[in-house]
Amino acid sequence: MSEHVYLISISLPLMTLLLIFGMRYYAMIQQAKARLANDDAYRQLAAKAVAAQGDTALALAAITTSLEHLKARVAAVEKVLKEVE
Repeated sequence: MSEHVYLISISLPLMTLLLIFGMRYYAMIQQAKARLANDDAYRQLAAKAVAAQGDTALALAAITTSLEHLKARVAAVEKVLKEVE
């Protein structure tokens, strides 16, 4: 057997193993990047949800204040109507 054929027959399986491990680690890196991007998207979504919840709380407080004013006015109108009778 010639020396070149012997070296090629030994180096091809080793190169194949290195290629397989390289592809495996490359895939793991890509999965980690995708997971990180997904986590960032969830963080942004959570931040938007917190902001929306704060806005909703402010709106609810304003509605509650308006409702209290309306209750006071209705009570005053009822008092006037009872006095008129």
